[in-house]
Parts: sequence; structure tokens; C-alpha cells
Amino acid sequence: MAAVSHTSTGVATAFTPDDVAALVVQPAIQMSVAMQAATVVPTDSTSLRFPIITDDPSGSWVAEGAEIPVSDAESDEIVVTPSKLATLTVISSELADDGSPEAQQVIGDGIARDVAKKIDAAFFGNTTTNGPSGLLSITGVQTVDTGASITNTDVFADALSKAETVGAVITTFVANPADILTLAKVKKATGSNEPLLGNDPTQPTQRTVLGVPLVPSAAVSAGTIWAIPRDRVFIVLRKDTSIMISEHSHFTSDRVSIRAITRAGFGFPHPGALVRMHDAA
Repeated sequence: MAAVSHTSTGVATAFTPDDVAALVVQPAIQMSVAMQAATVVPTDSTSLRFPIITDDPSGSWVAEGAEIPVSDAESDEIVVTPSKLATLTVISSELADDGSPEAQQVIGDGIARDVAKKIDAAFFGNTTTNGPSGLLSITGVQTVDTGASITNTDVFADALSKAETVGAVITTFVANPADILTLAKVKKATGSNEPLLGNDPTQPTQRTVLGVPLVPSAAVSAGTIWAIPRDRVFIVLRKDTSIMISEHSHFTSDRVSIRAITRAGFGFPHPGALVRMHDAA
């Protein structure tokens, strides 16, 4: 359950326990590319286990009335323990004492942006000190060599196919904004003004490749495009997100400290379903 504590009447008006999820958690999920591309799993537990099926059960053709051979699925599991992400910000006492929805929104949006940015950086990165390990730390990820430049959708088709060979369906491509800009300028054919990238009519600002959304994230290294199947990638988010407020640490400057604690972890139970597209050279 979300929690909040305070030391002044004005601050207490600015935040209530019911505000925490609406002001921080939900906006952070919307702002985070990683949490949009993956399956977010809220939990009250310290850790969460995800099964890994290493080999499916094997059926047999048998005669009527004959014994059916027993075949067990070979499985393993990964344990995801959400890591602590702490955000500390300082605001003026005047803003803290302003109980208006607009003032709450300003404070909440700032914390949510920071949470989303930190989660994305860890998710698309390698290892994070005191934090969860990201996509670059995984072994067993499939790859597609894009060469020095992408001039058509063939490499995207290759990525979709590689995921399909292991029973996965790519739901999101994620790339650095600079790479998406480059792709946006590529035309379908010489002399054509029709862009290589498509658009989703229901979301005019969203680009698509072969019908799959292509989403920008500065957390992705330039030159890399991730092909992600949402149902094979998990972000575990603890439900006990908290906001604690104190006016003691900055007493001499008449300011208020706001500390937000969020816990998140990543689970990649099927590495082979992920495809990294990059220039292998």
C-alpha cells in the first residue's frame, strides 16, 4: 500500500496516501518506454519467481488402451528481487503549502519523470550498481546484423522471424531517437516521397515498421534497436511506493525535502525471444 508522511499541515494537504499512485506510479508507467514495452507485474512480495521451461513435454503415438509414456517438462526458474530506487528533491515551502491539484501535479510529474528515466536506463543498459541488470547483460539473446545503415525493412523482418522461430511475437521495436530520425528520412524507393516507416492512424505521432510500433528511447545506445515481445519480458514493481516529506533538513532555507522510494526489478525468462539489431562490425 502506498504511504506518505509529513511534518507540516500544508504539506499534508499536498499529499495523501491515495495521491501517491496517481501522482507518481501511474505517470511513471506511462512515461517509461521500458514499462510500456514490457509486462508490468505489481507485487507485495519481496521477490517474485518466473518459471523457465527448458524443454516441453513430449507426446507419443500410442495404441488404444496402451499405457501412455510419462514425459515431464524440464523447467527452471528465475527470481526477481526489486531493487530500491530513491529520489530526493527539494521544493520551496510555498509550493509545498499549495494544496492545489496543479501544485501536486508539478511535484508528482517531476518525481515520475525521474523514476521513468532511471528505470529505462537500467532496463536498456547492462548492469547497474545496486540496481537490476538490463538487456545488455543477458546471454542467449538473438541478434540481427543491420550493417552500417538500414535502407529497407528486411532487417526488421529478420528480427520478427527470429522471434517467431522460438514461438514469440515482437510487439515493440525500441531505438535511439537519432536512429529513428535517420529511418524516418529513408524512402521506400528511389525517387519516392513515401517514407519507409509507417504510421498508426489511431496514433498519428507513433511510427511503425511492418505493423509493429517503433518507439524512441534515449536509454538505448545509438546503433542498437531492440525487438521486444511483451509477454516474455517482465518488470516487477513493488506496490509499496512511498513519498516522505520533511522540512527539517532545509530548515535554514525555508525549503522542503521530498523523498520517493520505488522498488523495481526485471525478469527475462526467455532470452531467445529477444532480438538485438545492430551493426555486428
